[in-house]
Amino acid sequence: MAAPTGPRIDKVVTSGTFSLDGQDFDVDNNVWIVGDDAECVVIDAAHDHEPIVEGVAGRAVVAVVCTHGHNDHVNAAPALADAVGAPVWLHPSDTMLWEQVHPRRPVDASLHDGQVIAVAGRKLKVIHTPGHSPGGCSLHDHAGRVLFSGDTLFKGGPGATGRSFSSFATIIDSIRDRLLPLEDETVVHTGHGDETTIGEEAPDLDRWIARGH
Repeated sequence: MAAPTGPRIDKVVTSGTFSLDGQDFDVDNNVWIVGDDAECVVIDAAHDHEPIVEGVAGRAVVAVVCTHGHNDHVNAAPALADAVGAPVWLHPSDTMLWEQVHPRRPVDASLHDGQVIAVAGRKLKVIHTPGHSPGGCSLHDHAGRVLFSGDTLFKGGPGATGRSFSSFATIIDSIRDRLLPLEDETVVHTGHGDETTIGEEAPDLDRWIARGH
C-alpha cells in the first residue's frame, strides 16, 4: 500500500455560465480541493458536481465552502454536498445571492470572519473580504503560505465590481487592509484564471485605484 502523500491542493476546472443583472457570461472556474489522502475541504462548487466528486476521490469532505454567493461559485453546491455527505458553508451577507440560485435549499452553516477550518492538519482562516459581493471571503493557510481568494483578488487586480451588490471602494479596502499585509511569498489561488502571489500584486494597488477597477 502506498504511503499517504501528506497535505495537498488539487484543482478542478469547470465551465458554465455566470448570470447576474440579466446578463450571462461564459466562464471557467477554479475549484480547489484542500486536504490529504483521507479528508478535504472543497472551495467553490462550480457548475458541475461530477468532476468535483472525481477530484474528491472518496475522501471525507469536511465542508463545501463557498467564497461568495454568485451562481457560478455555488450552482453545484447542493448536488456536491449530497453526493459526498458534507455541509455547505457561506457568509450570511451573501444569502440573497444564494437564494437566487437555490431558493428552496438553505446553506447548512455560516462562515464568519476569523473562523478557522481545520482539515488534514491545515488551518484555513476565514477572512471576510467584501466588495465583489457583500459576503465575499478568502481562506488563508498561514503555515502553508497559501491564500484562496475567490473573486476578491486576481492576477492583475481586484475582482469585478460593476454589478449589483458590489463596491470598488469596498474591495480595495478588503485587499489593502486584509490581504496585502500577508507575506509576500503567499501564493494566491484564485476563483478564475492563473495563480499569483501577494508580492506580485501589492505594488500595483495605486494603479488599480487610479484606473477604477
